[in-house]
Amino acid sequence: KGLSERDVTADLAFWPLRFVSAGNDLSQVQGKIRDDAQAIRDFLGKYGFNEEDIHLQSPQVTDVAAQPYRSGPIENRFIISQLLMLRSENVEKVAEASRAASQLVEAGVILSSDMGPSQPVYLYKGLTDLKPEMLDEATARAREAAERFAADSGSKLGGIKRASQGVFQIQGRDQGPGMSESDQIEKTVRVVSSVDYFLKD
Repeated sequence: KGLSERDVTADLAFWPLRFVSAGNDLSQVQGKIRDDAQAIRDFLGKYGFNEEDIHLQSPQVTDVAAQPYRSGPIENRFIISQLLMLRSENVEKVAEASRAASQLVEAGVILSSDMGPSQPVYLYKGLTDLKPEMLDEATARAREAAERFAADSGSKLGGIKRASQGVFQIQGRDQGPGMSESDQIEKTVRVVSSVDYFLKD
């Protein structure tokens, strides 16, 4: 087996910002959700993001009173949730903005994680460019290991009996409980090539 590894840096970030507004007056709830969307835009603008980086999805409106299995008193009849997706190749700026997300909460924006995680996701898009070089390196290291084995056993290396390319894996640089690859900007790409050789006496 031959291993090849490369340390890489994410080159694309997605940050889903889910926010919600609730109340008994639909027009007021709609107004609040519009104000919150603008507050998030203004916040992201301070970090250099523009409208091309920001994608606002359609709001989801829930009328609690219209739910067939509702029981008990209603505190807030209308609930509106909306998703604003930030997409940027400036991953460091995304990370900087996400660390300051508490400013949105202080401004009255209610961020929600009910529909999934709300932290940025960092991706690496350059794997295709790395593949040829890494495969060559992994194969060469597999041959080096086989040659050492042959020398130790008093044999010579013959031809290839079977070879298989391993799956390319992108892992977070730091490994630990609760640490996901997609949460980390710094990553490690690895591949293992397996090559079976014939041995000659």
